[in-house]
Amino acid sequence: MEKMNKIPNGNPKPAIRNKNANPKRQILLRGLAILICSLSAVYAVQGQNQAHDPGPRTGTPAAGNAIAGLTSAQLSYFTDGQTRFQEVESVQNGKNNGLGPSFNSNSCSSCHAQPSVGGTSPSVNPQIAVASAEGATNSVPQFINLTGPVREARFKFAVDANERVTNNPDGGVHGLFTIKGRSDAGSCQMGQPDFQRMVAENNISFRIPTPTFGLGLIESISEDAIMANQASQSTGAQFLGISGVPNRSGNDGSITRFGWKAQNKSLLMFSGEAYNVEMGITNELFPNERGYPTAQVPSSCMINPTPEDTTNFDVTSSVGGPSDIVAFSDFMRFLDQPTPACTGTGCSQSIQNGRNLFIATKCSVCHTPSMTTGSSYVAALSNVQVNLFSDLLIHHMGNGLADGVSQGAAGPDQFRTAPLWGLGQRLFFLHDGRTSDLTQAIEAHASQGSEANQVIRIFNQLSQSQKQDLLNFLRSL
Repeated sequence: MEKMNKIPNGNPKPAIRNKNANPKRQILLRGLAILICSLSAVYAVQGQNQAHDPGPRTGTPAAGNAIAGLTSAQLSYFTDGQTRFQEVESVQNGKNNGLGPSFNSNSCSSCHAQPSVGGTSPSVNPQIAVASAEGATNSVPQFINLTGPVREARFKFAVDANERVTNNPDGGVHGLFTIKGRSDAGSCQMGQPDFQRMVAENNISFRIPTPTFGLGLIESISEDAIMANQASQSTGAQFLGISGVPNRSGNDGSITRFGWKAQNKSLLMFSGEAYNVEMGITNELFPNERGYPTAQVPSSCMINPTPEDTTNFDVTSSVGGPSDIVAFSDFMRFLDQPTPACTGTGCSQSIQNGRNLFIATKCSVCHTPSMTTGSSYVAALSNVQVNLFSDLLIHHMGNGLADGVSQGAAGPDQFRTAPLWGLGQRLFFLHDGRTSDLTQAIEAHASQGSEANQVIRIFNQLSQSQKQDLLNFLRSL
């Protein structure tokens, strides 16, 4: 598996003073250090036990419901989309036709399940069971295990028909499994990619599912609001070495905002791409079957007419109406934002302290606590405070997190600031799910070339009790 840079325990070595260093930046950093010390003096002493991630909150899921204020018609579309989101797909002879020829799982909710339907990777990885469902003869790749995160695999560089790595950039998803051997797959004999070889040659990167809660609200934030927020943070960001920018569509120049690299423009595009890439189901946005390792799919695996998911134009039918990808986008559009465990003075003193520290340490420069939606055609999405904890910009995260994949304007080490809402009930962190420990996830933000280095340096100057307050706050979200 691709080596990951480890962050050493304890405080980093003092930086060597650079005679060319920006004096204003030095003044800012000294001021921040003084502020941290001042906060230490007024916070209640909690001892100096090693700070630790308190772990995911248990109990009732804090997300998964429809946003308040929907009309009865909109709520029915939400319910229809939620139902389709959970349906298990088949290759043929079923209600939902088209699984494969290559795929990563067989339903949207198998990957988006924690803490409720629409979330992210669950505690038990469904991909283990999916690999052999309906008699399939897949081998489970070495980077997939029962208690690990749901993952997709991307190749950094393309491979030829003999699975030799070339010098041509790839970056695309290569399905973990194929329909070979399934009882509903006919005589399809398409084999899996040689993942063991790709791991050995360091030609593979992983992604885990992003939560879909509140995405309609994110879709409804205007570009002006995103750019105004960027401008409001520009002075402090510059001193901290932070230079986030929006990812943009190569066609119309508009800001794209969905996915780990903010590569998708809309929820409909997000749905159509996932249906095709994750389940191999062709649709009106992605009408062609995906093969491996070349663009060719064996004729024995071309089982259904394409696209397999379409609008049903028979309005007199009980199943007439929008395609699955439209239904999926409606479900995600109407999903409410996660509810934090507490707010304001209703929180413990530790959590209140942690929120103050979140701002004092400048985590909030990228993880913007909130923005407000604009005027939407859906009244329930208009002028709503969106507590996303993200600026929706892409940032250089350094060689420790770089995945070697470019998408749109996002380069190999650039990622969208991950929204932190719902963090309290997530199980796996970072784009590849490499850790379940929130402290490790924070420390992984620091590496050569990362815009977060200064912020992590400030975080490491906190006392153990302050770090614990900050972790407690994050787990309250």
